[in-house]
Amino acid sequence: MWPFSSKRSIVDACLFDGFTDWHCHLLPGVDDGVKTLEETLELLDLYGQLGVRQVWLTPHTMEEMPNTPDTLRERFDTLRQAYAGAVKLHLASEHMLDNLFDDRLAAKCIMPVGDNGNHLLVETSYFTPPYDFDEKLDAIRSAGLFPVLAHPERYVYMEDKDYNRLVSQGVILQLNIFSLIGMYGEDAAHKARRLLKKGMYTLVGTDTHSMRQFDHAIHAACLKSSDIALLRPLLSASL
Repeated sequence: MWPFSSKRSIVDACLFDGFTDWHCHLLPGVDDGVKTLEETLELLDLYGQLGVRQVWLTPHTMEEMPNTPDTLRERFDTLRQAYAGAVKLHLASEHMLDNLFDDRLAAKCIMPVGDNGNHLLVETSYFTPPYDFDEKLDAIRSAGLFPVLAHPERYVYMEDKDYNRLVSQGVILQLNIFSLIGMYGEDAAHKARRLLKKGMYTLVGTDTHSMRQFDHAIHAACLKSSDIALLRPLLSASL
């Protein structure tokens, strides 16, 4: 890599030095993410080598993966007992705004993200919004929580007007960093760069699901220097 190149790999740019990963699926055996404790520990060791400071483990909570706070905390306790590294671990969940979400919210069967416990990481279908999207966001706010929308660049139904409306309503947008290298297609990459340039992201996550995915992503492609400069202030963001 030439020193004056206009592009650098994520590793060469040291983007994970001091990084807080706000979205990943490293809690083993609970969703479509990492399956074994051994792989999670391997990933966390790599995170530590890269300089990652802290990680929010955010397994899915949805109809197809009906995780509960109790079962997730039990798995998390097992992980913490097994992990002796320097990366600080936190537990939350990525909540699908599906048909059961309202009941889970009313029953407080949710796992907020952030040190103050007053933000909720949510997602929708990639192809269509919930028919009552705004009502669900209002319900989250009424529960005293701030909505955090995971990987908004990946929702094919969203356009600039949708992002503008959400941000104006106080919804926090969380970027998947690997969207910028085309992991989810060129459309998502273009949207991610556009939102990044507009300063619409607050948080960054990896959305890591496996060692193979993560290792491939950090070495497979390079980021533009302009993207790197815009990313840096977000990488150690806090809530």
